[in-house]
Amino acid sequence: MMQRLRGKGVALSTTFLVLFYFGYRIYENGSDAALVREQTLEGAVPTVAVVSPKPVPSTETITLPGNIVGWYEAPMYARVTGYVKMWYKDYGDLVKNGDILAEINAPDLDAEYRQATADLESERAKYKLAEVTAKRWVALRPNHAVSEQSITVQEQNLKVQAALVNAAEQKVRNVEAFIRFKTIVAPFDGVVTQRNINVGDLVSKEGNLSTPNAKSNLFTVADVHVVRVFVNVPSAFGPFLQPGLTAEVTVPQLPNRRFTAKFLTVSRGFDVSTRTAVTVFTIDNEDRALWPGSYASVHLTAPVDRQAFTIPSTALVFQEHGTQVALVTEDDRLHLKPITVSKLMDNAVEVAEGISAGDRIVNNPSAALLEGDKVRVVTPAPGYDLVSGDTPESKETPASSEVQGSTESPAQKEYSTK
Repeated sequence: MMQRLRGKGVALSTTFLVLFYFGYRIYENGSDAALVREQTLEGAVPTVAVVSPKPVPSTETITLPGNIVGWYEAPMYARVTGYVKMWYKDYGDLVKNGDILAEINAPDLDAEYRQATADLESERAKYKLAEVTAKRWVALRPNHAVSEQSITVQEQNLKVQAALVNAAEQKVRNVEAFIRFKTIVAPFDGVVTQRNINVGDLVSKEGNLSTPNAKSNLFTVADVHVVRVFVNVPSAFGPFLQPGLTAEVTVPQLPNRRFTAKFLTVSRGFDVSTRTAVTVFTIDNEDRALWPGSYASVHLTAPVDRQAFTIPSTALVFQEHGTQVALVTEDDRLHLKPITVSKLMDNAVEVAEGISAGDRIVNNPSAALLEGDKVRVVTPAPGYDLVSGDTPESKETPASSEVQGSTESPAQKEYSTK
């Protein structure tokens, strides 16, 4: 009896274990199938990484070429024809107002001066004779020894001689003025930036006749305690060209130094060929570090009032409808929207129209994404967004290793890694 009961217990236990095993296998297979189905459906939705548009700064900086000129720059020319007797100031010499730069030997001018002084003495002698004659004729008037007409002639002859003396004196003064031009002097305190003559050169109003191709000016003197910076500014910056504006200036010979330039004046008219206005800035140059004629890079910063944003250039979509971006809507659908690009930069673009601050823009959109597609937003890996540096909030579990636009399921990825 006991054996029969024991045999039934073993049979029931075996049957229960078999049923439990098959039930567990059925449950496990069903769970695996549901998990695979869920993962497959989840993987069928493309994953995308989004970036947020970054507003442009409230100021805009532009770098323009400029030309540095001395506060005063005076090219010195010859007013007389002659040979250079001696020059006393060379390139880079500091000079004071009235310092002698050079002397010109003009023998023909000296001869003209001697002729003018001799003519003056002759006219003065004639004047004295006319004066004595007129007095004598006037003395004979009471006796009626001479006619009244003769007396009048002598008196007018005296006035003629007086006028001739004045003319001769003026001629001497004119020649003396030209003789002073034999000495070239500095017109103001400054520095000699050019010397285009040598001893023995023949110079005249036309320049250095000994070297016809040389510059016509003998010297150039510049006052550089303050320098002017001339720059052609585009019309977009026209409203900001007014007193109080400053600019940062750099020159190639002093790459590590920055100079502050103050606005001086503007031409108040644009060149029709370049649409730029000539603008003048000033820089204090007491240490004479800046030289006239230097090339300058002028960095202008001005406030701007425009609604523009920057996005990575990798977010652009180029189709037959023009330049677009792929936006992710509130219901996680894809929407292709046209934009207007206003500026191209190294790894980003500036967008003037088409996007707003709250838009979610797909970065590196796949060519397989179409209008209205359902997408899943994931958090990109660090450094994925090179422009804003922001990490958008993800609606799903962070998946930095997933590639946006991929349709591979997690199970397939696990299998592929194995």
